[in-house]
Amino acid sequence: MARIGKAMPAVPHMTRRTSRRWFVAELRTEIPKRLAEPALNSHHGTRQYGHVISPSIEAQGKAYSNQREVNVPTRGVVYVHSCPPAVCPHVEWAVSRVLSTPVRLQWTAQPADPSTLRAECAWTGRCGTGGELAAALRQWPMLRFEVTEDPSPGVDGERIMYAPGRGAFRATVSANGDILVPEDRLRALLSQTTAAEALAHGVDRLLGSAWDAELEPYRQAGEGAPITWLTQAG
Repeated sequence: MARIGKAMPAVPHMTRRTSRRWFVAELRTEIPKRLAEPALNSHHGTRQYGHVISPSIEAQGKAYSNQREVNVPTRGVVYVHSCPPAVCPHVEWAVSRVLSTPVRLQWTAQPADPSTLRAECAWTGRCGTGGELAAALRQWPMLRFEVTEDPSPGVDGERIMYAPGRGAFRATVSANGDILVPEDRLRALLSQTTAAEALAHGVDRLLGSAWDAELEPYRQAGEGAPITWLTQAG
């Protein structure tokens, strides 16, 4: 994995919400230097990060869960940035099914879209739960949401972002929430173009900048909202 951007102060429960668009200028000079170093074999599993998720995300999420050690707990956060009021109970049922525990979220107004509500919950459960939660929430394409899963022993963390019309974007993340991009994807990008503008566009795509840009107004509007704490049963 190649780390994108400078290390940031540790953020508990991966709740850092600042946009990463400012990374692009630094990457124009940082990427060639990093890629000049010998490539190292990675043993972080078989996930493919930094790309748009296909409709088979639910099957993928279950597969990841089966591949991991279920006895190693991890934690994360579900951010439902915007949800029509009529869909709120369905969101609670979906989260409840994944966590096998009753769920009652604290819904508040979403100033960025007054016709919708927002909620967030911190969860604790087995590795792979983040992917299962994202798969469950994708049943309602009108939602805007993010799901994070913290790193655990032998397993990278991840962030999944979803926006209507764009689908889902999934990326591996470091302990402080920075998106990490595999070296092979950076090498592939450099092999396809050397133009600065095309390189910047490619880096934006690998970082999911389009999803960040669309969700950022909803993140800012939700600052300071109440959070629900959930623990997976079993």
